[in-house]
Amino acid sequence: MRSLTEPLVSNGYTLEMTPERLGWLEPTDARLPLQQLREKFRQNGYLWLKGFFERDVILDFHRFFFENIISGAKSFFEIIASQEYEEFCTMPRLWNFYHEFLGGQPYLHKRKIIRFTQPGEDHCTGGHYDLIYLRAGADKFCTSWIPLGDTPVEMGGLIYLEHSNAVGRQMEAEFRVKNADLPPEEHISAFNRNMRENGWISTNLVEMADRFKSRWLIADYEAGDMVIHSPFMIHAATLNRDPQERARLSTDIRYQRADDPIDPRWAKNWTFGDNL
Repeated sequence: MRSLTEPLVSNGYTLEMTPERLGWLEPTDARLPLQQLREKFRQNGYLWLKGFFERDVILDFHRFFFENIISGAKSFFEIIASQEYEEFCTMPRLWNFYHEFLGGQPYLHKRKIIRFTQPGEDHCTGGHYDLIYLRAGADKFCTSWIPLGDTPVEMGGLIYLEHSNAVGRQMEAEFRVKNADLPPEEHISAFNRNMRENGWISTNLVEMADRFKSRWLIADYEAGDMVIHSPFMIHAATLNRDPQERARLSTDIRYQRADDPIDPRWAKNWTFGDNL
């Protein structure tokens, strides 16, 4: 494990810098045969596809975002709804990959998220798995997390709880039993009476690693990388403590087969306060 320039902090908790509680995400060559990619995804709950995109494609979108934000030409949510962002998310490289990986016509959830994280913020995403927020559809979708620029560990990219795909499945099965008697709308909600705040499992990532006898996997991401993870894979983020004080930009978008049930709440653009 390389020496980190800053301790990793998430919502007030400093991650333990020990091999038992902190490790490195395993990269995968995006050129591997499809069957090998599917098998690694099944085993690990994620694929970190190195160099999936041409680097310039990512840096061009990075430039588009900041030029529009800084100049005031577009607001944050205007970029979310822009044709440029839609074309980025449906580019042939992505679309054709998911057509093959999913084994059928892909569907891109319209609710797509761009995260813009600056140094000095004191909160970040807590530990969770994505199905918590998409219970009204199929549980076979894939989340693509794409760093929109080089993102070393210190900038606070996604981290994953090792072997947690099975943990997420077990937790969801337990919540399904607890939620069985709730009204339909509350049953699918990440904010129902049986869930924790924000639908997160916990904001204390140190306690989570101890509780599940696992470790958090971190990575130095580069422009061109993409991570895909299952709906049950537990993940979180750390604070952006980049010594160069750079903002972190990333996007998470979700694909599934078009012939599987689709959560209708995700069929419209992301808006502030939409409770998803």
